[in-house]
Amino acid sequence: MQRYFVDPDAVKGNSITITGDDVKHIGKVMRMSSGDKVICCDSTGRSALCEIEEVSKEDVTCTVVEWMDENTELPVNVTIVQGLPKSDKLELVVQKGTELGASCFYPFKAARSVVKWDRSKSEKKLDRLRKIAKEAAEQSHRTAIPEVEAPLSLQEVIDMEPEYDLKLVAYEEEAKQGESSNLSQALHQANRGQRVLLVIGPEGGLTEEEISDLTDAGFLLCGLGPRILRTETAALYFLAAVSYHFELMR
Repeated sequence: MQRYFVDPDAVKGNSITITGDDVKHIGKVMRMSSGDKVICCDSTGRSALCEIEEVSKEDVTCTVVEWMDENTELPVNVTIVQGLPKSDKLELVVQKGTELGASCFYPFKAARSVVKWDRSKSEKKLDRLRKIAKEAAEQSHRTAIPEVEAPLSLQEVIDMEPEYDLKLVAYEEEAKQGESSNLSQALHQANRGQRVLLVIGPEGGLTEEEISDLTDAGFLLCGLGPRILRTETAALYFLAAVSYHFELMR
């Protein structure tokens, strides 16, 4: 069944109004009409089975059939700070990271990032990434859309440290040296409902200076298994490990 996200203010009692690009998708692509059923999520974690009452060019009016008891979000809130990668790899991280349960994405202007964020095109880039996150959240039956924020400097990443219960850095040198316990120990110490932050370097990894600054600020270095992962794979490995630990082991 098709799933659509709506703003909380689009919910008025048992009536929900769908607007924006989803109107065209419902009417033109899916060719839905009065009487068809969809699932609406209000981005706060609430989902409802709805029946379409009317499809117009401007909006789709639905009536709530029943509110649903869904629990598809990760038990911990995971933020991915991704070193700016080449090509469209950031889009892949956002898409697949959303499917795996990430709550927020921050691009990171790392020292070894070859790609430079064009400020003049920033909003356009962010809009595209947010659209990718929304579509991935709908496809994977999530009840919330992850946030996608503007790029951070190293100092801005460090300044976020007090907001999180667990702060990790994926570091390939730890994997090369056979470190395999930090991630496992950190996840065992974490509790449901806590906020987790993972910093990932771009192609070429993080510099020794960046690693030193992060560890001085209280970030924990961890390897992601014995193999060296591509930058776009690291977040997915981590999110899968979090899901296994909190959703399958308990």
